Amino acid sequence: MTTLADRNQALALIDEARASGARLAPACRELGIVANTYRRWYRGDGDRRPEAERPTPPQALSEDEREAVRSYCYRPDLASLPPAQIVPWLLDEEGIYLASESTFYRILRADNAQHHRGRAAAPKAPAPAPQHRAEEPNAVWSWDVTYLPTQIRGLFFYLYLIMDLFSRKIVGFEAFDTENAVNSRQVLNQAIHREGINQCPRVLHADNGAAMRGATLKARLETLGIEASYSRPRVSNDNPYSEALFRTCKYRPMYPVDGFATLQSAREWVLAFVDWYNNAHRHSAIRYVTPNQRHQGRDGAILAERHRRYQEAKAKRPERWSGKTRDWTPVGAVELNPG
Repeated sequence: MTTLADRNQALALIDEARASGARLAPACRELGIVANTYRRWYRGDGDRRPEAERPTPPQALSEDEREAVRSYCYRPDLASLPPAQIVPWLLDEEGIYLASESTFYRILRADNAQHHRGRAAAPKAPAPAPQHRAEEPNAVWSWDVTYLPTQIRGLFFYLYLIMDLFSRKIVGFEAFDTENAVNSRQVLNQAIHREGINQCPRVLHADNGAAMRGATLKARLETLGIEASYSRPRVSNDNPYSEALFRTCKYRPMYPVDGFATLQSAREWVLAFVDWYNNAHRHSAIRYVTPNQRHQGRDGAILAERHRRYQEAKAKRPERWSGKTRDWTPVGAVELNPG
């Protein structure tokens, strides 16, 4: 709604333009109004359109006719049908025509009952994404399972990878010829053994796969005091770190795109990948240190030395630097699905 100050300013601008020789209609058009609006504002008339009386159209349904429409829409045997089916049903079964389909829809819309009549339930608000915060290693782990192709079409191996969110280190891994909760428990036990029983994560986040929700696995998590966290159904973005890890895995130059010949060859390749990822891969999300360096708390000293050498390089050739040197401050806490 236009305020009085806006109107006065528009009038002043139009009057100034007209005094300079501009015509009324083009001047009004520049401000997004028409000439009649200018004249109404100039006279001081308010906008009476909201209060204008609008007579009921002669073809409008009476209140009794509207009630008749409602009575059929809410009948138990018709309540689940849309107006597109109710109108022809009335013609065929009752031999009557009450109103058009669009009129049926308007009446239902006015009653806020257009979509959810009969057994149709109102939509539920989506559940919030699981949120966790890792401020140190072994606080939050994320894991998932992906397919590994074999040289037999339609046959796959299953790769389990467990990642520490804070350091991005792969703490658990194994390939199997089946996917089930027993294998999931085995991989988890191996990861805890490698990291030390006192280094159990506070949270273990996974997707909604059956292998991650088995009774034996849940019992193990409860015994260890680990909180089980799960992605929302059919929302892969709730587990982004594991999804990104799988992409890195499958886009390695030495990844066998033609498939693995045996389960043993798959396990050997995964072992080599994990060694490279943890010890040689400089991860972009943690200032290009390796996951093991950050996991062991050595990233601070490494990044401080990088910063020192950058400062030396800038001091030697300052003309090559238009601003500050690169930020080598260690990355802080890592959040899963931050709000």
